[in-house]
Amino acid sequence: MESILFILFISLSISTVLNIIFKKLSVSHILGYIITGTLISTLFNFNGEEDLDALNLIAEFGIVFLMFSIGLEMPIEKLKRMKNALIFDGLSQVFISAVIIFIISKYVFSIDTNSSLIISLAFSLSSTAIVLTYLKQSKDIYTPYGQRATAILIFQDLAVIPILLLISFLSNDTLSLQEVLLKTVVSAVGIIAFMFIIGKRLISLLLRLSTQTKLEELFLASVLSIVIGTSILAHSLGFTYSLGAFIAGMIIADSSFHVKVESDISSYKDLLLGTFFFSVGTKIDVGFLLSNIHYVLLIFLAVMAIKASVIYFIIKFKENKSDSVKSALALCQVGEFSFAVFALAATNNIISEELSKFLILVTVLSMIITPFIVNNIYRLASYFVVEFYESDKITPIDQKNHTIVCGYSMLGRMIANTLEEKKVPFVIISDDLRHVLLARKRGFKAYFGHLDKLPVLESLKADETSSIIITLDNINKISLICTAVLSFYKDANLVVKVDSIEEKKMLKELNIKKFVYAYQEVAELLVKESLEVQ
Repeated sequence: MESILFILFISLSISTVLNIIFKKLSVSHILGYIITGTLISTLFNFNGEEDLDALNLIAEFGIVFLMFSIGLEMPIEKLKRMKNALIFDGLSQVFISAVIIFIISKYVFSIDTNSSLIISLAFSLSSTAIVLTYLKQSKDIYTPYGQRATAILIFQDLAVIPILLLISFLSNDTLSLQEVLLKTVVSAVGIIAFMFIIGKRLISLLLRLSTQTKLEELFLASVLSIVIGTSILAHSLGFTYSLGAFIAGMIIADSSFHVKVESDISSYKDLLLGTFFFSVGTKIDVGFLLSNIHYVLLIFLAVMAIKASVIYFIIKFKENKSDSVKSALALCQVGEFSFAVFALAATNNIISEELSKFLILVTVLSMIITPFIVNNIYRLASYFVVEFYESDKITPIDQKNHTIVCGYSMLGRMIANTLEEKKVPFVIISDDLRHVLLARKRGFKAYFGHLDKLPVLESLKADETSSIIITLDNINKISLICTAVLSFYKDANLVVKVDSIEEKKMLKELNIKKFVYAYQEVAELLVKESLEVQ
C-alpha cells in the first residue's frame, strides 16, 4: 500500500512540475502526462501487463467520458446533418488510408497478410482524445474544418467496432465470417433499440428525479451511473465501452439536461484523460526506442504523410484549400484506439510481441507530436495557404487613425455597429473564427489572430490607431493584450471594459487611457430610464 502511495505521490509531483513548465512554454499538458508515465514506468519497472491492468482500465474510461461529452454535442438532428461527411469523408479516409498502408506493409516490408491488415486498419485511425479536446477548447469544432474533422473522428470511432470484431474472427477458427457478421448486426440492433426506446426513458426519468432532490452529488451520481452502465452494456454485447457512452451522450443531448451534465463531468473527464495519457507514457520502452529510433521515425513520418495526403484530397473535393490543409494536419496522427487494436492482436497471436511493441512506439511518438501540431495548426497551415483569417499571418492593412475592436461577441458587435453608423473607420480582431466569419459576412474588416502577438500588431498598424477598444471578459487575456500593445506603442489610446474595481486594480500598472465599468454604466442607464418614466 505504501509503495502504491509513493508511486502516486511521485507521479503527481512530476506531472505537476512538468505541466507548470509546459504551460509557461505554451506546450500542451498532454505531453507532461506522457513523459510522466514514461519516467515512472522506467523508474519502477512497469514491464508486465498485469502491473497496469487497473491503470489501463481507468485510462480507458478517460476515453469513455470524452466520447460521452462528444455525444452531448451530437444530437440526432446534428448527426443527420453530418451524415454526408460521416459516410463520405469518414469511410473514404479509413478505406483509402488502409489500402495504401496495407500495400506498403505487405509488399514493401514483406509482413504477412493478417498482420498487414491489422496494421493498416489501426494506422488509419486518428486521435479522438487529443484532436477533439483541442477542437472543443479552441472552439474550432464549430468551424468548417472542425466539423469535417469531427465527422471523420466519429466514423473512425465507430469503425473500431468492426476492426475489433475482425481480430476476433482472425483469431477464432470455429466461427465463420457469416456468424461473426450476424452476431454483430443483431447486437448492434439490440443496443440501439434498447438505448433509444427504453434507455431514453430511463435516462430522462433518472435525471429528472435526481434534479428534483436538489442534491448536486445525487445528480452527479446519476450521470456517472448512466455513463458507466451504458458503457458496460455496449461492452457486454461485443462493442467498445466508448460506443455506449457516446449513444448515452446523444440521448441526453436532445434533453434539457445536456448543459448541466456537460459542466458537471468536465473536471472528471479531464482527470481521467490525464490518466489515459499517463498510461500511454508507460508503454514506451526507452531502450527499445533508442535502438530502433531511425525505423520508428521513418514509419511515423510515412504514416503521417500518407494520412495527411489522403485526408487533404478527400476534404478538398468539397471544401477550400485552407480547410483541407487544416483537416489533414489535425488528423494525420495515429490514434489511441490503435493501442487496443495492437494489444488485442498481440494477445491473439495475430502479430508478434516485438512487432506490437514497435507499432505502439510509432503510435506514441505520433501522439506526442500531435499537441504541437494542433496547437499551431493555423501557423502550420499558413505555410501552404494564407487567407484573411489566418492567425498571425495577416496582410498589413492600408489604414491610419482607425479603431481596433478586440473581440466580436455581443458587446463587440454593438460597438462595430455604432462605429459604422458614425462612419468611424475600424477593424475587428478576434481569436474566435466563428466571430471573424460572422463579422466578414456582415461586411466588416475582421481578422483571426491574437492581439498580443507582434506580427498582428504590426499588420493592424496599432501604432497608427486613434483608439484600441478591448471588449473581452477574461482579465488575464486583457492584461496580456494591453501589455503587448503598450510595449509596441506606449502612447496607445486603450479603452478597456472592466466588470469590477478589482479588475481595474489588476491593470493599474499599465498606462490605460480609459476604463469603462460595464455594470456601473448599465446601472446609471437603468436609473436614468426609470427617472424619465416618472
